[in-house]
Amino acid sequence: MMKFDLDENTKRERLIGRILVCALAIAGILSIYFWYDVSPGVILEARVPGIDGESLSASGQTVQKEIVGKLTRSSGSPADLTGAWPCFRGPDLDNICKEEFKPWPKGSKAATAWAIDVGEGFAGAVILDGRVYLMDYDREQEEDALRCLSLADGEEIWRYSYPMSIKRNHGMSRTVPSVTKDWLIGIGPKCHVTCLDSESGEKKWMIDMVRDFGAEVPPWYAGQCPLIDGNRLILAPGGTALITAVDCETGEIIWETPNPNDWKMTHSSVMPMEFNGVRMYVYCASGGVVGASAEDGRILWEYPDWKISIANVPSPLTVGDGKIFLSGGYKAGSAMLQLKKVEDRIEPQLLFRLEPERFGATQHTPILFNDCIFGVRPDGQFVCLDLDGNEKWASGGAYKFGLGSFILAGSLFYVLNDSGLLSRVEADAGQFRLVDQMQILEGHDSWGPIACASGRMILRDMTRMICLEEAQ
Repeated sequence: MMKFDLDENTKRERLIGRILVCALAIAGILSIYFWYDVSPGVILEARVPGIDGESLSASGQTVQKEIVGKLTRSSGSPADLTGAWPCFRGPDLDNICKEEFKPWPKGSKAATAWAIDVGEGFAGAVILDGRVYLMDYDREQEEDALRCLSLADGEEIWRYSYPMSIKRNHGMSRTVPSVTKDWLIGIGPKCHVTCLDSESGEKKWMIDMVRDFGAEVPPWYAGQCPLIDGNRLILAPGGTALITAVDCETGEIIWETPNPNDWKMTHSSVMPMEFNGVRMYVYCASGGVVGASAEDGRILWEYPDWKISIANVPSPLTVGDGKIFLSGGYKAGSAMLQLKKVEDRIEPQLLFRLEPERFGATQHTPILFNDCIFGVRPDGQFVCLDLDGNEKWASGGAYKFGLGSFILAGSLFYVLNDSGLLSRVEADAGQFRLVDQMQILEGHDSWGPIACASGRMILRDMTRMICLEEAQ
């Protein structure tokens, strides 16, 4: 009796299970029918590049079609000061401050006019007419920001910002803008070139070098600094144009240098020079060094034997008489080129090459002063060379400066080490003479280029920017 009841129950459960399965199948069929035939048309498309407002460059990198920025005004006011440090390496592109800067007494601590927090990076400031300009990154808002500050107190006057998603990659912003009385031009981490009215902050135009030239964003983001030459902006995008000249007022392309070898953009910046009455732009690209005519951009000469495998950072240093000093890190060392006129062409010839143990420069371009080359080589020592590549002195193992920045003002070099210790060194070709040292920053990676004008010196580490005052 009990066995019979169990079999009947089992049969009943199996029947109910079959009915439920059939019901679910019918419901599935009906739902598909209503999805395609009855409900309002909903079309699902494959997610392809471009449908979300983005496109791919020639290199396959995703780029936005159009970026909309905004201008935000604040309460700061320009200082009543007229000095200028308008671009990377200063007004004469030599990293020498020629305005009077009164050094504070030996052993005393420099007065700090102001200090501000900045986004992670190594972007240096420029100075013009009582204003300080900085390419920054706002992580909270996920925006690139070209900022205008007061040289008097660091208060923000305005900022022009635009949305840009950037991941932390050992710093974010690392370029120095260029400013004139008419234009402020900056290059963002992902190679967006923005031109603003330097007084009001109003946007004039924007170029996306990835979209417009097929450029590739370098490792650790863009490090190239814009060069304003007269009314022209000189850029080195790589891609379809190794170098290009842009009208600063309109953003229109004036000329483009061909790029038959597909050399890529590096962290190095373009430098102008003249040779035999011909003005040109010299650039250290990924596959070598090139000289392009300032008139029409045509290639005047190439030197493919200068390559740096990981990151080409220092800019070419022109030392006169057609000579160009090249330096790099990552075991590149340094080299001196000599341009020669051969019939109707220019040929670069190698004068000498130095191993990195003798001289190289991982990050900062050396300074030419009194026919000597001063810089920090890869082992961290501050070094003086003559123009034949002979070492005149080195700071020695007791004084090493890592990848810190340096500048010459008056008769003194101001040299930062990685942790914000500032050393003053006499600009003496005879021997290394340390004046004093002082801790001016408490952070790390004090690598941003230094600016100096109007009796003020602006320095930074990874997240903090300070302004020092000259002696009173």
